[in-house]
Amino acid sequence: MSFISRFTKRDLGFAVLTGAITGFIGWRIFLFLGAPEFYNLPWMSLIVIVPILWILGVMLGYLLGQWLDFFNQFGKFAAIGFTNYAVTAGMLNILLYNTGYTSGIGYSVISGGSFIVGLLSSYVWNKYWAFKSNTNQGGGQEFAKFIVVTVIAFLINVSIASLVVNYVNPLGGLDANAWANVGTIVGSAVGLIFSFIGFKFAVFKN
Repeated sequence: MSFISRFTKRDLGFAVLTGAITGFIGWRIFLFLGAPEFYNLPWMSLIVIVPILWILGVMLGYLLGQWLDFFNQFGKFAAIGFTNYAVTAGMLNILLYNTGYTSGIGYSVISGGSFIVGLLSSYVWNKYWAFKSNTNQGGGQEFAKFIVVTVIAFLINVSIASLVVNYVNPLGGLDANAWANVGTIVGSAVGLIFSFIGFKFAVFKN
């Protein structure tokens, strides 16, 4: 079976949906941060560009999966991971805008709340797309395992993000809002690695 034939209508639908969500959130975040346009492309164009990238990323995963089966799943998980970050960052910036907490305990609290929202979103995409968990089995036990993985990943994410924001001076002349986003990127990356391991081997194993 060729890698193109492995790319299903289900993959197309999820890639377009998660990509559009990510593109929309990215557009709004860049506007909030006042980021200059990239090669004169309006940030709104992310709503179109990101779904295309997600489709290509999933296809690349299937291509690499011809040699290593791991990549058949990884392409979808990567797209979900970026979507999860977008949801987390989107919620963070909404809270930054409404609270002004860019450091200290207040930042840790809103960072934690943002992470929970993003991880719940990730649960849905991973369950029904990347890992294709049997929706008729697992039930409460599956969700309980998800909660355990979520709590641990939450603690890891918030701890790493808070360390970056509160104990590392902003680099490259970044302002407080931008550096708060950097903290979230680092925390989310570490939390994402842990989440993948937990989801694959404990929560969504079939």
